[in-house]
Amino acid sequence: MILQDLSEAIGVSGQEDAVRKVILSAIKDHVTDIEIDAMGNLTALKKASTENAPRVMLAAHMDEIGFMVTGIEGNGLLRFTNIGGIDDRILPGLRMKIGEKQIPGVVIWKPIHKGRDQNVVKLDNLRIDIGASDKGGVSSKVKPGDRIAFDTQYAELDDTMLRGKAFDDRVGCSVLVDILQGDSYPVDVLAAFTVQEEVGLRGAKVAAQRLQPDMALILEGTSAHDLPNPLDDADEDLVKNPGCKLGEGPVLTVMDRSMIVPPRLLNFLKEIAQSSEIPYQLKTALGGGTDGGSIHLSNSGVPTAVISMPCRYIHSPAAMLNRNDYDNMVALVNASLNNITQEIIAPA
Repeated sequence: MILQDLSEAIGVSGQEDAVRKVILSAIKDHVTDIEIDAMGNLTALKKASTENAPRVMLAAHMDEIGFMVTGIEGNGLLRFTNIGGIDDRILPGLRMKIGEKQIPGVVIWKPIHKGRDQNVVKLDNLRIDIGASDKGGVSSKVKPGDRIAFDTQYAELDDTMLRGKAFDDRVGCSVLVDILQGDSYPVDVLAAFTVQEEVGLRGAKVAAQRLQPDMALILEGTSAHDLPNPLDDADEDLVKNPGCKLGEGPVLTVMDRSMIVPPRLLNFLKEIAQSSEIPYQLKTALGGGTDGGSIHLSNSGVPTAVISMPCRYIHSPAAMLNRNDYDNMVALVNASLNNITQEIIAPA
């Protein structure tokens, strides 16, 4: 598992080079037909063990949410904007890395005049301090357009709990690397490590049009809201509808904001999980979306399903996941690839 290397690499949308380098090093001896397209997607083929096999696309996105420098003020503070979805409330006081040199900085907020509400801090009111006293002290280190990422180190908290940034979707990338490093399957595995998912599912659309798969499986990280509300009583039960929980297996999407999974594919994945004694959960909440939203509409239509890793605190400086869920997700993808047939792919 190369999750630590992937998590600590910086790859804010549109600048995924460092992540791609880690992946390329890990898969180059296990696949053929490696290509980097004009968008920056990294694709590769793991040839089937049989002839005339179905072509199954496995997609995981390399990019992470982050920020971009939009200006430098006379006092040396940096203005910035978000790239991808972020909650402004978590930003004040966070450590950041800015630009290719990974200049360290801290998010502060401009003084708000007396009498104004300071309870809600909007991103427009925030600045990043890199320790410079004026604009001249910044210009040699940072420039407008530089990407900004959370400054977070990966950690193994105990035998099962892992913490790190960008698990959405470096965990999917890590699972896909594990799949490619394994034995061949009775299907052609068309691996696609995509770009710019967080800003509109852009890379996946290009990759699917070029690869022309018969079917696609999206490997993702999804939000596990399985903790009590801190505003509730201390003995309050877990939230009534957490969507998914850590430790209860990979998550199968029924429907999200970007697509509806064909029932035959969802039933296939459920049956494979049950017959292989792999725990799984269903995602029925309609929020969010994945690369599947672009892929399933590509060409003349691609039957697409989504297998996700439950993660707490995604789109934040540090997410958490359960190692058992990771192992079970790898096992489910393996078992699925070994059982996909043209009858599974074709409409009923």
